[in-house]
Amino acid sequence: MNLLIAALGVLGVAASGPLMAGTLGATSVTALAIAFWRNAIGAVVMAAPVAIREPKAFGRITRREFGWSTVAAVALAFHFACFITALQLTSVAAATALVCLQSAWIAVFQMFRGTRHRWPVLIGLGIAFVGVVAITGFDMGSSPEALLGDLLAVAGGALAGLYTLAGGKARQSMATGTYTTLCYGMCAALVALMALLAGQPLSGFDSGGWLGIIAITVCAQLIGHTAFNHLLATMSPLLVSMIILLEIPGAAILAAIFLNETLPGGIYAGLGLILAGLAVVVTGQRRKRPEADRREAELGTD
Repeated sequence: MNLLIAALGVLGVAASGPLMAGTLGATSVTALAIAFWRNAIGAVVMAAPVAIREPKAFGRITRREFGWSTVAAVALAFHFACFITALQLTSVAAATALVCLQSAWIAVFQMFRGTRHRWPVLIGLGIAFVGVVAITGFDMGSSPEALLGDLLAVAGGALAGLYTLAGGKARQSMATGTYTTLCYGMCAALVALMALLAGQPLSGFDSGGWLGIIAITVCAQLIGHTAFNHLLATMSPLLVSMIILLEIPGAAILAAIFLNETLPGGIYAGLGLILAGLAVVVTGQRRKRPEADRREAELGTD
């Protein structure tokens, strides 16, 4: 069952970048509007079954669960702001690959918390970093906007790593529906505030814009993010992030087919290096001794 959920999650998130880039490019929809509506709709959809089956579930949320859900929501809100804006400045393939560095960021965050990683993990981080340099180097020669988009995508990846770790801690004792409703709802509220401050409208779009928002919400939020949030209950955050890596080739293929996106060979080489490096990072984590595996899981999900 987990394999089916993972496959649906990958398809959902892989379609996210191309759908958002297409919607931003063809309609008047703003970046923060996409982030707001996908989270607001997602929160409502996830809240309905919880309210029917366990009407008292939200009243049982502990201070610890609320705290980690808040951290996850804040990280998710700024992740969306960075990533969706990056899609307007650089290619879908580059932005997706750079934001998927969350696996590397998780390993780095764990290092700061005292985890001693094996050499394969450090080598994988190095390979991924070379891929980042390759992509940003080509985009630097392309345009300042593309380089800024790359940097925003890297920041989005760090925020996604924080979101995954915080979500893993909250999900240790929270049901999927309760957690996603709380997290998505708080994220939507924060994004609405950001949109107000930035002067970006959240409504008034044409039918094509609303259709894009609905497609993004269904594919990325309800299918993609919710699937991975469910997997966090039985898998470590780092392993979930490994599965998410399949979003990199998936998004590049979809962007090439539906958006006619063509890139220099060096960009694709950078994508390959990031994918390979992150695969080595997670493989290195999984080859630790059992005691280290337990410590890693504890750091990621408690």
